[in-house]
Amino acid sequence: MNLAALYSGGKDSTFTLYWALKAGHNVKCLITLIPERNDSYMFQVPNVELTTYHSEALGIPLLQAKTSGVKEKELDDLKKIISAAREKYGIEGVVAGALASGYQKDRVKRICRELGLACFAPYWHYDVESYLKEIIAAGFKVVIISVSAEGLGGELLGKELDLGMVERLKAISSRTKFHLGFEGGEAETMVLDGPIFKKRIEILEAEKVMESSNSGYLRIRKLGLVGK
Repeated sequence: MNLAALYSGGKDSTFTLYWALKAGHNVKCLITLIPERNDSYMFQVPNVELTTYHSEALGIPLLQAKTSGVKEKELDDLKKIISAAREKYGIEGVVAGALASGYQKDRVKRICRELGLACFAPYWHYDVESYLKEIIAAGFKVVIISVSAEGLGGELLGKELDLGMVERLKAISSRTKFHLGFEGGEAETMVLDGPIFKKRIEILEAEKVMESSNSGYLRIRKLGLVGK
């Protein structure tokens, strides 16, 4: 099936893209929406404009547009860009990286239904610890680029999500009860490499921006692409 992948450059959208390709689907394009405010209910905010690098690294065309980021109104922008993907690339469905957010999944599903498209969320309610370990085992290099939850500090920014980090996050989550997969925005990630990447992404210049002891992000100023 010809699909579009909702894509932020993070672990969930990338691993869902990986699922779609392994399942034999033809992913015709990536779709990225860039919120104009920091409290979007639907879309990742930090560094999401950098998916242009992911598009080149993956070898998949990108449709990228800005959205107001206003709750519910941003759905109009999502419907518009999915419709554009249908017209330009002949997509028959959309794949999304939703793990536990009914708000996001239900709205993507509704838009797809209105446009006559299939909707896939293959890791919906998947066991989160197993999910994270599968991402690591598959060979994806994932780094943390924002934190926004009790127990998650600036020392995590730029750190790789490996098995040791999963154990560290589990210990913190057991105390503070944040979602281990970051589904509530407790943290955001960026994928730099993996088995579906034709080029590796490198962070060349970045700085940590902390708004409080448990809230901050990695402001990435420069990325590079390296052949594999």
